[in-house]
Amino acid sequence: MLPALAMLPGAAPPAAASPVTIPAVPAPAAMVAELGAAIEHARGRFEARDLAGVLASVSEQYRSSGMTKASVREQLLAMFALHQQLRARVTLERVHLVAETAWVYTSGEVSGRLPIVGWVRVLSWQDEPEIARREGNGWRLFGFQD
Repeated sequence: MLPALAMLPGAAPPAAASPVTIPAVPAPAAMVAELGAAIEHARGRFEARDLAGVLASVSEQYRSSGMTKASVREQLLAMFALHQQLRARVTLERVHLVAETAWVYTSGEVSGRLPIVGWVRVLSWQDEPEIARREGNGWRLFGFQD
């Protein structure tokens, strides 16, 4: 309700808060290795069409660009239903720590084999960030929480 009042004609604009800049630093090599292993494990589970195995790498609190863990599940189910076989290539580009949050940058491609058509590219990305955090005994994707 308060934000709506600030938009009324003649209302004073809210005071601008000074942005707080938190520096990003390269993650330690051991953390990068752990995250690389977690990514490789999830990639293998994806190619094996192991829905539960892939989703185990996604936090219950995952939220990013309108996506939740439930919508990730639905997308995976659609890909598994549509394609006879799936392949994924994922390259870990770098990991930065912002405060205690791991920003994981990857590039990759997913391709799938369709009946009659054959192999097609399903999606690809370059140097895309994702936030990961340690939950329980491993790393899980957390999203940007927007």
